[in-house]
Amino acid sequence: MRVLVTGAAGFIGSHLAKRLIERGDDVLGYDEVNDYYDPQLKRDRLREVIPRDGFAFVEAKLENRDAMERAFADFKPQRVVNLAAQAGVRYSLQNPRAYVDGNLVGFINVLEACRSGGVEHLVYASSSSVYGANRELPFAVEHSVDHPLSLYAATKKANELMAHTYSHLYSLPTTGLRFFTVYGPWGRPDMSPIIFARKIMAGEPIDVFNHGRHSRDFTYIDDIVEGVVRALDRPPAPSDDVSLLDSPATSTAPYRVYNIGSHRPVELMHFIDLLEAGFGRRSERRLLPMQPGDVADTYADISALVRDTGYQPQTSVETGVANFVDWYRGYYGP
Repeated sequence: MRVLVTGAAGFIGSHLAKRLIERGDDVLGYDEVNDYYDPQLKRDRLREVIPRDGFAFVEAKLENRDAMERAFADFKPQRVVNLAAQAGVRYSLQNPRAYVDGNLVGFINVLEACRSGGVEHLVYASSSSVYGANRELPFAVEHSVDHPLSLYAATKKANELMAHTYSHLYSLPTTGLRFFTVYGPWGRPDMSPIIFARKIMAGEPIDVFNHGRHSRDFTYIDDIVEGVVRALDRPPAPSDDVSLLDSPATSTAPYRVYNIGSHRPVELMHFIDLLEAGFGRRSERRLLPMQPGDVADTYADISALVRDTGYQPQTSVETGVANFVDWYRGYYGP
């Protein structure tokens, strides 16, 4: 297939592009390569992670409508995976307009390009952050997501609503994936694994919020990519079954939303223990209050994705952290 991947210079996008190319797909990567975090890491992913054969790249913003339309017209993708977004819960408190531009204006450009280009299936990144103030664990796609705790989360819920509208009006098959905490080689430096790793190696104290009472559904990157590919290969179909309207994750339109995680929440303190063991160093832990926009725990109910695609995460947190530590030492140095 011809698959357009936005956010191809990103953590998940680069690994996904690699997997698609290796199975024989032609991939067009589309990414702004902005400076939200180190652009060199993004360029290194493009150079070192993604095979050259079968890959082309466009450097442009999602909100650049002309560039988006040209990319679709030239490449004529059959399927699209939209992973590009302004990420980060805490940054959304500082620069909310970036989230409107990238996550709302950018996403409508993707939807319009898919509609006019006759795309067979759009898979797009949502987030576990949409569960917000929900305290019922594990988080299930049938739960309410009406109480987001950050603008980032609100834009991701908006993406799900926008996608449903296009599925309903234009019969565009769409699948939203609510990613839980993704980690592994080539990860984002604004996320906890690399933040912790840097401080451990530098001998600096680690800030642990919510006084260390967090747990996260840490999910290894290879498992995430497997789930994305499985979802991409199974476009949802329209249905006459009106009971599908009883859940916010299903519809009579060709529309689905899934959680994609490990279904194995890990206490943050244990995750730090594994990092310290991998690096062979202990760290001081500064226990701090909960940060605005954060949630205490995440725990993915992945039963819907398992049922519909056969998805089964395989990587234990022990193996995943060991792989991450090996990559970190190789990339950043001892």
